[in-house]
Amino acid sequence: MLIGVPAEIKTLESRIGMTPAAVREAVGNGHEVLVEKDGGIRIGLSDEDYRQAGAKIIDTAEEIYASAEMIVKVKEPQPHECELLREGQVLFAYLHLAPDPDLTQALLASGCVGIAYETVTSPRGGLPLLAPMSEVAGRMSVQAGAHCLELRQGGAGVLLGGVPGVPAAEVVVLGGGVVGVNAARMAMGLGANVTVLDKSQTRLAELDALYGPHLKTIYSNDETVEEYISKADLVIGAVLIPGAMAPKLVKRSDLAKMKDGAVVVDVAIDQGGCFETSRPTTHREPTYVVDGVVHYCVANMPGAVARTSTFALNNATMPFTMALANKGYRAALAEDPYLLEGLNIYTGRVTNKAVADDLKLPYTPAAEVIRG
Repeated sequence: MLIGVPAEIKTLESRIGMTPAAVREAVGNGHEVLVEKDGGIRIGLSDEDYRQAGAKIIDTAEEIYASAEMIVKVKEPQPHECELLREGQVLFAYLHLAPDPDLTQALLASGCVGIAYETVTSPRGGLPLLAPMSEVAGRMSVQAGAHCLELRQGGAGVLLGGVPGVPAAEVVVLGGGVVGVNAARMAMGLGANVTVLDKSQTRLAELDALYGPHLKTIYSNDETVEEYISKADLVIGAVLIPGAMAPKLVKRSDLAKMKDGAVVVDVAIDQGGCFETSRPTTHREPTYVVDGVVHYCVANMPGAVARTSTFALNNATMPFTMALANKGYRAALAEDPYLLEGLNIYTGRVTNKAVADDLKLPYTPAAEVIRG
């Protein structure tokens, strides 16, 4: 298979879809890989590194899209990239379609086969291609939140871990999944007082068994969310419904109950955000203030630590990339029901039910289009 790896063009996005190690694996399996010139240069991956791994370096993204059978990238395609996609071409990347009707329509119009990292599942019920970036984002959320609590950033001037004689900050994490656990670990490590809210009693019991009295666990409902965010210095939104829009757990009216200079970090912003006042921001302008509350809603948080993120992502995606290349996408999807869950768009049809429901579009089951 001819695999194309274009450079990312989203604002301040420096990750790349395949590392030289992943390219070497693909070439060793008999495939050809085209990498855009200087695609990995900002994270220390030179064109020479890719040449030594067996890639061909291509000057422009347009050339890659025109010839590659499968495009492997990180972030969802930007409008210009959507115009370059063609019918039957495989796109393997994060898509996050539910909150983005324009992107969804552009991919439908292209006729491509869109396989989304974030909805690929596993036999254990997890999201193996979302997990590594969730780990990064969860850890970064505390780092970003601590910075935003500084006075110069608009925060209340609170040190997350406090000092002897001065109390530590109160950190509330909405959601006890991969993002939430990593956020809680980081916040506890910095000495903050941490509370995790989740609707799963099983998950709360697991967290209690892991962290004991160091972590407070609370069942999540409207009343407890309102109660705990009102006490918080930092609130981290970490809820996820695979493929679907994130639920709005914190309403605009709830901000009036929060402290002036409190900070919210919405890690769910890729799926629309879990704060009613959230809107996507970039690393260039990461924050804004609503009713005295600082909002950090960067839609590609792991892009700030692009080298770490690229290697972590490739560790997870490489087996799936190889399966798609070695078997062809149709056979790979037919043989692996967990990879099939990643199929969101198929030649003009929406094949993920959560996406179709949220965008009110016709739904065609993925298994049906692959059989056909």
